[in-house]
Parts: sequence; structure tokens; C-alpha cells
Amino acid sequence: MDSAAKILTAATLPVWRESLRTAGQTLAATNGCFDILHAGHVNYLQAARAEADALLVGLNSDRSVRELKGDDRPIHTEQDRATVLAALEAVDAVYIFDELRATHFLNLAQPEVYVKGGDFTLDQLPQEERQAVEGRGGRVAVLGFVPGKSSSEIARRIVEG
Repeated sequence: MDSAAKILTAATLPVWRESLRTAGQTLAATNGCFDILHAGHVNYLQAARAEADALLVGLNSDRSVRELKGDDRPIHTEQDRATVLAALEAVDAVYIFDELRATHFLNLAQPEVYVKGGDFTLDQLPQEERQAVEGRGGRVAVLGFVPGKSSSEIARRIVEG
């Protein structure tokens, strides 16, 4: 599939999701900024994809990244970040969301599995996000954390030379 076609909108996400259900396929969803894609991200996305038949990545919008990370971020625009993610074999679709929390995205996507990185514990996950998944009978999977792989750290090293 063309990577541009893998970038979904609020109108196309429900239709795409229903086609998975019709085909009897399960959905894993994850989310993040994915500002400077690195090996840690790629390994994480491959592991997240292994949790279900398809992987949907919720991508923080430029506005929400600025609010979460500061005025000097994101380095890449949301469209560029979505394009790079959509080109990855492990990623079946990408959806850009503007909120700080992934609750609305999760309610729209209705995944069987919500995957988070090991930099979170289940208790640290916002309860509203857990409820959006577990309230529909889904589960939350926390994957192992790979230390030393951070977009913020890479950006700092680039700036400092």
C-alpha cells in the first residue's frame, strides 16, 4: 500500500477499522511524537506490531508536541513524521491527533491492544486512556524500555555538536 494512503483522517479511520473487524483481524495501537525516528522507535514499533494483526500509530500533532516538549519541537512537521512512520513495514496506518492525551484517538480506533513503551508503567498510564481500551474488553501491553534511545537526546547532541 502507498504510504500516503496509510495516513488516516477522522473520516477514514472508522472505515479502515471496520474493514479490519470484517476481516477478523485484531488491532494494536500506540502513540507518540516520533520526532526523530531512531532504532529504538523501529524496534518498539516492530514489537508493537507483533501484538496484533495490524498496528495503528497515533501521532501527536505539531501543536501538541510543542506543548509536551517545548517551543523548539517538533523538529519535523507532523506530515513529515506521518510519512516516515507510514513507510515502515511494521506500521499499517497512522493517525494524527491534536490532543495531549490519546483518549479520543483510542475511542476512535477501538484497539484490542494498546501498546506503551517501557518508560511507562501501567499505573502511570492516564486512567482515561486505560478505560478507553479496557472498557471495551481490550488490554494494555507495556513493552520493555531500551535505554539510551531518545529523540530529545539526539536533538541535544545535534545542537551541541
